[in-house]
Amino acid sequence: MNAKELQDLVERVSAQDFGRPFTDQAVFNGRLRTTGGRFFPGDMHLEFNTRMFAVVDHATQVGIIRHELTHYHLYRAHRGYKHRDRDFRRLLQQVDGLRYAPALTSGRPQSTLLYRCTRCGAEYPRRRHINTKRYVCSRCHGRLVLVNKPG
Repeated sequence: MNAKELQDLVERVSAQDFGRPFTDQAVFNGRLRTTGGRFFPGDMHLEFNTRMFAVVDHATQVGIIRHELTHYHLYRAHRGYKHRDRDFRRLLQQVDGLRYAPALTSGRPQSTLLYRCTRCGAEYPRRRHINTKRYVCSRCHGRLVLVNKPG
């Protein structure tokens, strides 16, 4: 999907699902990692995740667009447009938009470290290293040791 197809799709979804025109700009942003898209109240444009749109199906793309358009139209109507606002949650449910972006698998798997207590044997899987001189077991205050290192 290129930039023109994205703009046309956003305008079409806005007219069909919201009954209002989308008169601003929708663009791709290749730097987005975990979010499906973003709404910018300052200049009213929408940005969408290039990688996510490349791998998800059309229904998911439309769900992400509906989510961002919900922010857009509520902001223009001077109503609650943030995730925590009741107006936002209600309109998002009415138009069947996605509440959360789907998780994308990254190029490399996350390595997991495993720390074990020397006294009680409790295990602590972690993604980041911890300072074993400073931190101890939360159950018995025993010493922690790193059991396996990432390969």
